[in-house]
Order: sequence, then structure tokens, then C-alpha cells
Amino acid sequence: MDLFPSERTSILLSHPYFLAHDPKQLARMKPYPPLATLIAASVLRNLRYPVCFFDAMLSPGMEEYHGVLATVRPSVVAIVEDTFNFLTKMCTLATREAALEMVREAKDLGCKVLVNGSDATDHPELYLEAGADAIMLGEVEETLPEAIRAITAEGTDGLRRVPGLVLPDGAKQKTAFTARRPHIENLDRLPFPAWDLVDVERYRQAWTAAHGRLSWNMATSRGCPYHCNWCAKPIFGTRYTQRSPENVVAELELLRAEVGPDHIWYADDIFGLTERWIIEFARRVEERDLVIPFTIQSRVNLMKPAVVEALARAGAEQVWMGVESGSQRILDAMDKGSKVQQAREATRLLKAHGIRTGWFVQLGYLGEEWTDILLTRDLIREERPDEIGVSVSYPLPGTVFYDRVKAHLGNKSNWKDSGELAMLFRGTYQTEFYRRVRDLLHREVDEGKISDQDWLELERLESRLRNQSFSSSSK
Repeated sequence: MDLFPSERTSILLSHPYFLAHDPKQLARMKPYPPLATLIAASVLRNLRYPVCFFDAMLSPGMEEYHGVLATVRPSVVAIVEDTFNFLTKMCTLATREAALEMVREAKDLGCKVLVNGSDATDHPELYLEAGADAIMLGEVEETLPEAIRAITAEGTDGLRRVPGLVLPDGAKQKTAFTARRPHIENLDRLPFPAWDLVDVERYRQAWTAAHGRLSWNMATSRGCPYHCNWCAKPIFGTRYTQRSPENVVAELELLRAEVGPDHIWYADDIFGLTERWIIEFARRVEERDLVIPFTIQSRVNLMKPAVVEALARAGAEQVWMGVESGSQRILDAMDKGSKVQQAREATRLLKAHGIRTGWFVQLGYLGEEWTDILLTRDLIREERPDEIGVSVSYPLPGTVFYDRVKAHLGNKSNWKDSGELAMLFRGTYQTEFYRRVRDLLHREVDEGKISDQDWLELERLESRLRNQSFSSSSK
């Protein structure tokens, strides 16, 4: 298909995540520009499309979007979520509501509307009913320009020949899928993000006011090959595709020259994956004098001595790992593919190389009991991670975990925002109990070790709740 655009085709690219709509993240004040959206912008620019951009991240609200839409009056509005941002994978109601309003407003102005994102993939009917002309599945860099060319040249009928779309099927009151689009295998051929579309100084001011430095985001890979049964992968799936170390370092060098960040957040689900890649990355970073402090996500089983040593040389400041639980029984139930002992070894190894450790901890998984919670507490006490992030198990469509609990889901199946920490299925305990556990675990980290009296009080509450549950089930 000829992808050369019409001179009259103007594209407004946006994303629906407003930091102002997420109280927990607003308080943390660690905003990142929408990486996936900006890569899509670069792709369109390379094809000589006139691209405008609305960045919701630091916008005070929808009024700014309305103003941009009315001023630009684009032919096509493409709402492309930042699929590298874990917050979009949570599919919160606040982000969904913003996305649907963006669709409706664009449609009311007569724009063609294309949408890509985790929630739109899981619930395409909601976005099509709001007025979207198509939902773009999976990676967007090839689908988006093809869809724009088709819809501007032939109208919506042209979309039926574009692979990777969900379309409305009015005759059947259902949705229709076009042919499947293959994954992008060579990530090195994609352009770097269009950083110049971002108000860098606005980000710099937000970051330096809150943290004294500017952090910026990059991504070196797509996907995750592991099979934790609660983890949703609606965009990239279970494959793992990696950029070359040379390509990543070239972006890092350009980013330093054009933006000048003090810190890098590598937004990969798993940074590096192999020892060979990480060692080569570290070598190139050192050779080009590009040692900038950075933070990554990885797994406890991947933190081997040669890997950690290379990460330290490259500038690693912190490694976040999905420890999840101190109970091996729960890890096995999650299909986590890791051992509690590996969490201990990884944490000690990182500390020995001066790298801070962050642990993701998950409460409330099916079958978790009080003794499992105490094992998690004891693991935190004994290994002393520098920071923890605590959540409760969150059922997302497309996962084994979701299928196991969907019969117990009520009318509410998504959190309003990232800080809600609400139990959406019938677990061992209810929301308020897990919130108290979360608070005590955070105090364990922040205060070194809290009094056992606090845990005894919670244990007495647990005993009362267990007795009430037993009494109710016996009636």
C-alpha cells in the first residue's frame, strides 16, 4: 500500500493518561513522556505526515485537549497509549474515561479516530461505541500509517484491508477483526522518539522541584517471555524482542545531547534478559562515556554475578524485581518461575555492588493465608530492600488468574486510579485488611523494623475475621 500522505491530512497524536487524575502518582511526581506515542509520531513524520501532539501527562485536565482539538481541527486523531508505562496496563477507570471522552470529542468535530492501548484491546466495543473508527491491536508503528492512508483515501471501508484492526460491524452489532499483523522483529529500524514534541522544561521543572533532578525514559525491548499467570500482555504478548546494544547506546547519546537527563528509567518489562546483552551494553556505555545513573526492572533469577557487575559499571542505580511473596507456595501458585532464595541472593548481590533494590510485593493472591503474609514480612525484615511497591492481586482479562476469579468479580472490575488497592474478587480478606498489611510492610522498610505489637494487633484482627468467615460458611 502507498503510504505517502495527502497534503491535507493532518494528524493529532495523543494519549489518555493524565497525572492529575491519579492522586497517588501525582503525589510521587515522577512523570514520564509517553514513549510509545512519541515513537509513533516519529514514524509518521518520516512518512511526511504533518503531526501535532497533545501530551496529557502534565496537563491539568481535558480542557487543554479540547482547546488543541478546536485549534488544530485535524483530519485524524490517533489516541496511542504509552504501552511502556505500567500505569496504562492497569486499565484504570480514570484513564478509560479520559480516553473515551477524547474519542467522543474528536468524533463530534468530524475527525477520523484511531485508538491503540491495553484497555481498548481488552474492551474494543467500548471505544467503538464511543465513536472510534478502529482499534489498532498490538504494536502500532506499521498499523497506524497504513490505517491513516486507508481512511483518508477511501474512508472507513478502506480499513477492512488493513491488518491488525478491530472494526465496528453494524450489521451484526458486533466487532470485526481484520487479518492478523505479524510482530515487528527488527526494532533497530524504528526511529527514536520525537522528543522535540514534548515540553522538556515542563518535565524538568516538575522533576527537579520534587526530586532535584530530571529523569527520562527509554525502552530497549518489548515483551516478556515468562508466564506469571496474573500478568497481562495485551500489546506485546509473551515474546521478547530486543534492540541491539549499539542502537540503544546511540539513542542514549542523542538523548543526552538533546534533553540532558540526570537519570534514565528503562521502561522494559525485563531489561537486558541475557548476560551477553547486558555485558555488551555496559561495554559500549563505558566506551562512549555515557555512564548516566539508571533504574531498571528485572527478575531475581536473572541477577547473576557477571550481570550485576556489568550493570554497576554501566551506571545502574536501582533494580526493581518482582519478588511478590516470601512464600514459595504462593510463588508456585502464581507460576512465577522463581525461588524465595533467589530473591535473597539477588538482593545481597546488588547491595554488594552498591545498587539499590526495589521489590514488587503482591498481596491477596488466591490461597494466600496469614502465615504466607508473615513469610513475606520476615523476608523483608531479613533482606532489607531499599524500597517496596505493594499491591493486591489485580485480575486483568487474558490472564489465567482472571479466568480463575472472574466468577467472583462484581460489577466493578477496574480500579479508579493506581492507588485504590481494592480487592476486586473474593479473596481470603477484604480491602481494608490488605491496606493495613501494606502500611505495615512499608513501615518495616521505612523504619527498619517495627514493633511486633503492631503485627500482633493485626493478627488478632485476622483471627476475628477468620472466625467470622468460618461462622458464616457454617450457616
